Amino acid sequence: MNKLFSVAGLAVLFLTVGQANGQTKKLSFEQAWGQAPSLTQAVSRFEGWADAENYIERNGNQLFQVNVKTGKKESYSYPTNTSTRVFVKDKDVFIQVPGAAVKQLTKTPEVDEQNPTLSPDGKYVAFTRKSDLYSVDVATGKEVRYTTDGTDVIYNGWSSWVYYEEILGRVTNYKAFWWSPDSKEIAFMRFDDTKVPMFPIYGSKGQHGYLEETRYPKAGDPNPEVKVGFVKVEGSPVVWADFNEKDDQYFGQPYWSFNSKTIMVQWMNREQNNLKFYEVNPENGSKKEIYNEEQPTWINLDHDERITYLEDNKHYILKSDKTGWAHYYLYKLDGTLVNPITAGDWQVSSIQHIDEKGKVLYFTARKENSATVDLYRVDFSGKNQKRLTFGDYTHNVQVSPTGKYFITNYSNIFTPNKVALVDNNGKVIKELADSKSKDFDSYKVARREFIRIPSEDGKFQLPAIITYPTDFDESKQYPVIMSIYGGPDAGTVRNTWKGTNGEFWSQEGVIQIECDHRASGHFGKQGVAWMHRNLGNWELVDYITIAKWLKAKPWVAKDKLLMTGHSYGGYMTSLALTKGSDYFDYGIAGAPVTSWELYDTHYTERWMDTPQSNPEGYKNGSILTYVDKYKGTLRLLHGDMDDNVHLQNTTQLVDALTDRNVPFELMIYPGSRHGFGRSKSAYDFKERVRFYYQYLLEKPVPQQMK
Repeated sequence: MNKLFSVAGLAVLFLTVGQANGQTKKLSFEQAWGQAPSLTQAVSRFEGWADAENYIERNGNQLFQVNVKTGKKESYSYPTNTSTRVFVKDKDVFIQVPGAAVKQLTKTPEVDEQNPTLSPDGKYVAFTRKSDLYSVDVATGKEVRYTTDGTDVIYNGWSSWVYYEEILGRVTNYKAFWWSPDSKEIAFMRFDDTKVPMFPIYGSKGQHGYLEETRYPKAGDPNPEVKVGFVKVEGSPVVWADFNEKDDQYFGQPYWSFNSKTIMVQWMNREQNNLKFYEVNPENGSKKEIYNEEQPTWINLDHDERITYLEDNKHYILKSDKTGWAHYYLYKLDGTLVNPITAGDWQVSSIQHIDEKGKVLYFTARKENSATVDLYRVDFSGKNQKRLTFGDYTHNVQVSPTGKYFITNYSNIFTPNKVALVDNNGKVIKELADSKSKDFDSYKVARREFIRIPSEDGKFQLPAIITYPTDFDESKQYPVIMSIYGGPDAGTVRNTWKGTNGEFWSQEGVIQIECDHRASGHFGKQGVAWMHRNLGNWELVDYITIAKWLKAKPWVAKDKLLMTGHSYGGYMTSLALTKGSDYFDYGIAGAPVTSWELYDTHYTERWMDTPQSNPEGYKNGSILTYVDKYKGTLRLLHGDMDDNVHLQNTTQLVDALTDRNVPFELMIYPGSRHGFGRSKSAYDFKERVRFYYQYLLEKPVPQQMK
């Protein structure tokens, strides 16, 4: 843990804005809200690489390719899209082959076709229709139906909700089938939601309203039963992988082998602390275990970059946090560990480039400071690791196709975005752009500091960014807005340029603070693991520590600390005004989970296990447990058609608060899901402004904000 901050160094890092002499003018209202030029100026955009020696620069509507060595700039246009496009129009599947007319492949206007996906050889399109899996021959239009048992609770190649939301991801749009590389087979998942409870979501439109019925497994409920199957493209009986669908288990993203002979299936137990990879033979469904990982807390099945296959068709790179920190490992295809590639008390972020010929991995990591990101290179052997970026900045990099160069867009809280061209030894070849405006130093703007506040038990240095009032005077007292999210491994404190965000409130005399707790990801998996079976505890303990730190300052108003957040942030805000109400005065909570048995199995049980096995943890993590401690003023907001965190959560909290005859504010946004539409968001912003002026500033809302 100490090593993580060895470069950041001090318990408090004073990174400040607004110190230079000659700063005389404040930002106008339009500038403070980013509606007019101010602290930054427009610069060229750098959109990646045309080839190994030429990067792409966009200046307005003009595109150029620029040679790394000579600087020669030539007009550039992106290659014409030569790939075939498949899409759904009016519920049917169409295909657009370059140079040919659009062709309709299906004709079932009464039902929807979903997720049409072209085979690698371009000869077939697979899709789902009414919970069954099909394909169509592009040349002949011949349709093959692979499954016949699809219903309103059985889905072939179409995800059950909890898989879509938590495991395979929303980017899939419920797709749960995968072509083999040779285009001869399709792997798919079959979901049986028969035992999964149905949750009704009421839509209020029309005379009678309507119900959306979703099979949504809440913590401790039965999960969908899942099978992994294989079919031949020309049609064949389904071959099922050798798993018992009656077992309480999860399956993650499967990966076909390069030669289509086998497929690697990720398996995990219901407790989510045992991950296995199985090599499955699609011809007969037999399986062979090739990897086994166990952790005392949990393993993230939806881990980004779990596996990256190498083009040598002999190895893959595994990303795992099994040591307490996320790192990369080199494995053979049969599951034999070759060696760790990275190691230490710090966290890798993502792979940027793999040089297989040179056996070098380029990756980003949060190593020098957990609030910044840098680019590194390291040999596959784990030797010769080198930092390639520079300074105390967060770097967003684009590596060239050969790894010889990279472009970095970098900033920190007091440095507007800059762009540099750098070689793979870390030498800056050329500064390409600087967005700092010419009259930057003439503006009087809010001062920012990046600080670390010791946790109450002394085990962690909690990161925070404070934005002070523009005319900050330590002899005065100011209200504070604390913006948080608070979820596991989901920290928000980043040492990056914030633009003019919050500048208006600084001018109005409000202190603003972003802060993270011990389980936010800044301290790796070993920090996040403190949440195990204990959601809502250590997050609040650390936020209270920060609240105490703030209220001990003579320049902080003792009765005007407001917390605000959405989703998990709404949960933490509601908890702060109940369990933590001795330290927090106001809260704006969007779409909060109010009791964890009301949220879905896979997410909740990852941290908490089931309500049946951890009743005390669920009780202690529920806002409803602490409503008798409610003080201050809480504003609740929720979409009535939220299919993620159901309105049921807020309704139960409202029920408990009204039973106790305590004041609070409530806003329901009709027709809104977990996020709000444009009109509702605009209204919500005005209500937030009203809340700030009424309770924190105690003065009327200015005309320009109405």
